[in-house]
Amino acid sequence: MARLLVGISGGIAAYKAVELVRLAGTAGHSVRVVQTEASERFVGRATFEGITGAPVLVSEWERDPSRGAFPGESAPDHEPISHLELVRRADVVAVVPASANTLAKLASGLADNLLTSAALASSAPLVVAPAMNDRMWSHPATRANVATLRERGAHVVEPESGALASRGEWGEGRLAEPVVILAAIDSVLGSRTSGYAPRSLDGLRVVVTAGGTREPIDAVRFVGNRSSGRMGFALAQEAARRGAEVVVVAANANLARSDGIRYVDVETAAQLAEATRREIERADVLLMAAAVSDFRPAAAAVGKIEKASREHLTLELEPTEDVLAGVGAARRAGQTIVGFAAEHGEGALARARAKLERKRLDALVVNDVAEEGIGFDATDNEVTILTAGDERHVPRGSKVEVARAVLDAVEALRAPGGRSVAAAPDAPRGGPDSETAKRPGTDEATRRPKGARTA
Repeated sequence: MARLLVGISGGIAAYKAVELVRLAGTAGHSVRVVQTEASERFVGRATFEGITGAPVLVSEWERDPSRGAFPGESAPDHEPISHLELVRRADVVAVVPASANTLAKLASGLADNLLTSAALASSAPLVVAPAMNDRMWSHPATRANVATLRERGAHVVEPESGALASRGEWGEGRLAEPVVILAAIDSVLGSRTSGYAPRSLDGLRVVVTAGGTREPIDAVRFVGNRSSGRMGFALAQEAARRGAEVVVVAANANLARSDGIRYVDVETAAQLAEATRREIERADVLLMAAAVSDFRPAAAAVGKIEKASREHLTLELEPTEDVLAGVGAARRAGQTIVGFAAEHGEGALARARAKLERKRLDALVVNDVAEEGIGFDATDNEVTILTAGDERHVPRGSKVEVARAVLDAVEALRAPGGRSVAAAPDAPRGGPDSETAKRPGTDEATRRPKGARTA
């Protein structure tokens, strides 16, 4: 697909670059890696060589056995200057992680190591993913360096807030997740080259709901749940990486946002239902990963309920709208709808399969929240993907890995011969001349662009 030159600078976040390089290779990219000497203190070159199948360079003075070629290419018949040949062939240069020191060098045009020399010699798009302590990230010098790089056309993947390298420290400066960085790289590649190889979800519109809704008790309190939105955001990033046009209906999700994905922020179940109905009108796929409150206070108090004014507080709750069931009942021909269900304990799959049929879904992703360390407000998940004729267990792993499995299932459902649920009898159907029935350049049966590959 594309040739990526990934530069690794010194920092504990270098371990995440290993996953980025692996993901890029899995996506079909050809990857070469250059490292700074400091980065070798965190991850050795043998790790990257094992993943890419290509030599890793650290010094400008060492010979490149591949003579600047990327995996899958023929090496030149002469001995070129290694970093100049690498950048000449690269479609994009990505510095992951970009330390404060490396950002300063890039902004100043310094070329005192192989990585910065390669970046300075490159005419390819530059993607930088900073990672450092929150105080270093917020320092005026760092902010000025980042602004300078942006002004020169660099694409900056903003760091996230979270636990930092120093024990007990929390703040902004944590390296963005590898799937977010790869999505940014793919976005740069896609906008740069009209002949960029087709991706499996090119031309499809995907709506993802993420996070957890909150139902107000009074002006300051609410009934809610512990959903962080990580699963939904991972789904959105994976769908975008595969070429889809993605919108996220985000319920109280305080997570880093990705370029190229549109976000609609909501708070309550009613707001989420309204936004989802509006966005699904033009969508091909709905991934309903948000945790929607089942109940809300029948009447929210005006202002704040004062603790001193009462010894006990009784709340009368009423059910909220079943958003997923409503969408399933009104689905349009050609749409694929995937629900998510957090079940607990024995009988989880049986209850989930009943939901799959009752709500007219194509697939239901089930996780057992009785298991510790998965599901709500966790980085890992373990799920079973149910469809009408199959069930697939996805073992415990990162939510990024689960997202890939879910999107694989969506592609299988939409492929010729896939077992997608038919539209409800009373649902509006697009006729032969309807825009929703068939967009130009797509296969009517699957709503997939002609020539797009399937996973």
